[in-house]
Amino acid sequence: MYICHCNALTDGDVHRALHGGAGRTAEVYRHAGCKAQCGGCARTVLCMLREFISARTAAEAMMAAGD
Repeated sequence: MYICHCNALTDGDVHRALHGGAGRTAEVYRHAGCKAQCGGCARTVLCMLREFISARTAAEAMMAAGD
C-alpha cells in the first residue's frame, strides 16, 4: 500500500526501514532514499514508527520477564 504518493513510498518500504534501524521519521525517508515533500504522509510514517517501537518494547519486556 502506498503511504506517500510523492515518493512512491510503500508500507513495505517503511517496515524495511524500521527493521533496518530507523528510529525517526527522517531516518525512514533517508533509508528509502527520499524525503518528505508535501508532508501528507508524515503522520502515517510517525504512527507506523510509534507502533513498531511499542511492539518492540513490549516484546523486549516479555523476554526480560521470562529470564
